[in-house]
Amino acid sequence: MTVLSSLGFHRVFSSGDKMSILVIGGAGYIGSHMVKRLLSAGSSVIVFDSLVTGFRDAVVGGTFVEGDINDRAALKALFSRYPISAVMHFASFIQVGESVAKPEKYYSNNLAATLVLLEEMLKADVTRFIFSSTAAIFGEPLYSPLDEAHQKQPINPYGRSKWMVEQILEDYDSAYGLKSICLRYFNAAGADPAGELGERHEPETHLIPILLQLASGRRDRASVFGTDYPTADGTCIRDYIHVSDLCEAHFLALDYLTQNGQSNRFNLGNGKGFSVAEVIAAVKTVTGKPLALNYMDRRAGDPAVLVANSDKARKVLGWSPRYTDLHDIVAHAWAFEQRNMHRKNS
Repeated sequence: MTVLSSLGFHRVFSSGDKMSILVIGGAGYIGSHMVKRLLSAGSSVIVFDSLVTGFRDAVVGGTFVEGDINDRAALKALFSRYPISAVMHFASFIQVGESVAKPEKYYSNNLAATLVLLEEMLKADVTRFIFSSTAAIFGEPLYSPLDEAHQKQPINPYGRSKWMVEQILEDYDSAYGLKSICLRYFNAAGADPAGELGERHEPETHLIPILLQLASGRRDRASVFGTDYPTADGTCIRDYIHVSDLCEAHFLALDYLTQNGQSNRFNLGNGKGFSVAEVIAAVKTVTGKPLALNYMDRRAGDPAVLVANSDKARKVLGWSPRYTDLHDIVAHAWAFEQRNMHRKNS
């Protein structure tokens, strides 16, 4: 066994020979951070990404292969060429509004393409799978914080596509012995503390990077939807989890799957929520910049409070988020926004 130490974490990784991990979508926001975390642990990493939403320069190491998981021949060649120990899947489309307008795009990529991937994994006798799921599988919250037992009634094609995959993975475990960990994200935020990686969605739909684009001058105005929620300041509350903490949870999940060989499901969040008004205040404090905001009516389907209960991940995986302070999350994202702004202007 080799004791690995990275980013202040100490784990005993007991998988024998050096693991070779296939990271699907490893050029995207969370996937690129995951690649960096795996490399720091000494893993051999193969990145497979279509670059439709990812960026080649976000892949900081390992072996890069450009391709789409809808391409069965490309996947077959990938599994034939590399001795892959496990697969991490980050290649879903994630925009809720777009999924309502273009459901075929989401069911094709998030569901059908994932089935192709799973089939080729089984043919290659690769039976360990880490899946990026979402809090959107729960639908309208009946209580908060949300634990794993909360009912699953997704209200948009994005959430439904993820929930369908989770159910398929249960069936594949029973029928084929494919073991999986599903990690339900709440609001991924922040950036690599070293400043090398960050959030680069085009178009951007997430609150913190939108506000930071305002502060950097890359955006003129932004909208705040709803100031009359039943919360302390009238704006809705969300659970923001630092992307590095998300990746550490994935790393621990892979360790758990390797050692225990059992499928499982975990909610991942900070465990406390921050209101939109609190996020705005933090961005103003960190950047020292004014923000031009339009205050609008509520959007349909936005719950007042959405916070994760991550007790199960803490207990079973031994996971403990490091960057729980909102100002740290914003500061890391701001450092990357400034770098990204200069990249775009050069």
